[in-house]
Amino acid sequence: MNQPAPSPELDQLYADYARISTSPLWTQLGDLMPVVPAPKAVPFVWRWPDLLDIAQRSGELVPVGRGGERRAIGLANPGLAPTAYATPTLWCAIQYLGPHETAPEHRHAQNAFRFVVEGEGVWTVVNGDPVAMRRGDLLMTPGWAFHGHHNDTDQPMAWIDGLDVPFVHDMDLGFFEFGSERVTDEASPSVSRSERLWAHPGLTPLSSQDSQSSTPIAAYRWEYTDQALREQLKLEDEGHPATVEPGHAAIKYTNPTNGGDVLPTMRAEFHRLRAGAKTDVRHEVGSSVWQAFEGSGAIVLNGERRELATGDLFVVPSWTSWSLEAETEFDLFRFSDAPIVERLHFQRTYLPETNRYLPGSRG
Repeated sequence: MNQPAPSPELDQLYADYARISTSPLWTQLGDLMPVVPAPKAVPFVWRWPDLLDIAQRSGELVPVGRGGERRAIGLANPGLAPTAYATPTLWCAIQYLGPHETAPEHRHAQNAFRFVVEGEGVWTVVNGDPVAMRRGDLLMTPGWAFHGHHNDTDQPMAWIDGLDVPFVHDMDLGFFEFGSERVTDEASPSVSRSERLWAHPGLTPLSSQDSQSSTPIAAYRWEYTDQALREQLKLEDEGHPATVEPGHAAIKYTNPTNGGDVLPTMRAEFHRLRAGAKTDVRHEVGSSVWQAFEGSGAIVLNGERRELATGDLFVVPSWTSWSLEAETEFDLFRFSDAPIVERLHFQRTYLPETNRYLPGSRG
């Protein structure tokens, strides 16, 4: 509507716009300011057996060490080709370390974490602190922390990495620095030093009370996550308000120095649905990546139902409608760009079935 009538003079005007590197708003308003978010990223599911197979084959053919640094295979969203981005802000990869291998230390501006869906035997060394990696654990590597990994066993191990690489790259914020050729501490303690100091619920050491931008806890252990979710569902059974919706227990991993997110650019959560439970359909500003941890169920993305099994990963682009359905008790890990969205005050969550916005939504 209201576009100018074609003419030779208009053609010349548009040619002159290009000649002096300008572009008129009225020819691109729909792309720049859509009625609702129109992400290039698409909903997509990656199957864990496929990822594990390609990681194992990479382990046979591709060495790990200085230069390549990590044997990590990024989940490339088909809508964001040719990048290896899962979403415009989030990077996710499966990393694979063979028996007795060591990934050398380095550090970078990008924030990172690791989540283990199966296996054990690898230690990640973060700023000289060896941290055991085991099933269900969330391991933290804040930006600019030196880190490397070593496998002390005769068996390989795979896990997922999550980073804010796309956001940092596209904002031109990234730095990278090599560290030790191996790791600075090859010990394999059952409990890291950071956990000994910080991982006591509700207790803060008086020796360090300043608010920190990233969590000082190197590992959030599965036994505590499992217990927290179990107790939420028990309290629901007893008639107390404890779950986010009926049959849906959920936790957010938090930074004990300020109660905020574990990393300044990424939020990490864990969700458990009772067998037969379904979540409300919702649209959210911002994107997320999920991994099915245990049990079976389905994700419904823009109305399309996709079955999920242990290890499967899926991506939810901004404003894509989604809901979860549990066949058995169903556990899922999630990470998102919510801290970025909320800090910039763009947060918005809409529930179409009840035509309402969640509290805190900007709308």
